[in-house]
Amino acid sequence: MAQHQLIVGGQRSGKSRHAERLALAWRGRDAAHSVCVVATATVHDEEMRQRVERHRAERPLGFATLEAPLQLSAALREAAAPGRLLLVDCLTLWLTNWLMPMNGQPDHKAWRAEREALLALLPTLPSPVVFVSNEIGWGVMPLGREVREFADELGWLNQAVAQRCQDLTLMVAGQAWSRPVSPPEMESSLS
Repeated sequence: MAQHQLIVGGQRSGKSRHAERLALAWRGRDAAHSVCVVATATVHDEEMRQRVERHRAERPLGFATLEAPLQLSAALREAAAPGRLLLVDCLTLWLTNWLMPMNGQPDHKAWRAEREALLALLPTLPSPVVFVSNEIGWGVMPLGREVREFADELGWLNQAVAQRCQDLTLMVAGQAWSRPVSPPEMESSLS
């Protein structure tokens, strides 16, 4: 089984930069290793276009890019290969595309199916995956029902992905705090 990692933190905490450093180190261990960034962002305004362009410009040379704003599990299945690390940046934007689309209404049924497809796929992938996601649950409780629902869904998604990862990293002010993830059977003995 490939080793997966989840990197969480607040906005501008250094999550993507840390993920890229991990991917560079992994690629440097073997000349046959490659990295594919699976990008989930969609561009709907000038500010977001600038963010995406900055990410592209700062991305290390030689990293392939695959865009997957909605169908993340299919993109991972397509890009996975022995010797290729997949860097998903990011789960927060992926969830936003499903639950807060710029055009149209959220499709909760399709979201749940895609979420379950991703979670089922992870143990079978031949590639290690580094996930980037925001930790948004430490702030003030949002007033709007849709925003509370989004915060809940992201928290549950992060928990479910973390259970399928071997390492978890919390980014705080550009600094990484990492630890191995406890197997689910140990959780009850840790509380």
